Amino acid sequence: MIRVPRLGVDIVEIPRVARLIRSRRFLRRVFTPQEVDYCLSKKHRAQHFAVRFAAKEAVWKALGDPRLGHRDISVTNRQSGEPRVVLPGRWAKEASRVTISLSHGAEYAVAVALYSRS
Repeated sequence: MIRVPRLGVDIVEIPRVARLIRSRRFLRRVFTPQEVDYCLSKKHRAQHFAVRFAAKEAVWKALGDPRLGHRDISVTNRQSGEPRVVLPGRWAKEASRVTISLSHGAEYAVAVALYSRS
């Protein structure tokens, strides 16, 4: 049986995320402590939070597992700067099968996730 790769895409309005990240509850519900630290260290933090939020949504869509929550999906950077997905527990081995691409401007952040099932 041939498995077709699954694609997830999401776009986020950065000004909307800029309002949401004022809430500690939102930050705790959606992002890991490492993601919060990373984004808060950036000059344009709303863009970094927005693109990570878009990435979580795109990965969730590509994996297609409704049991997976926002905090289960972590977006980090390799030393090269390339973004990568980290997943916990039973999904951990699937993380190596997910490739993501992130981009943002002043108003929008977009993420694409490709899940290559074997």
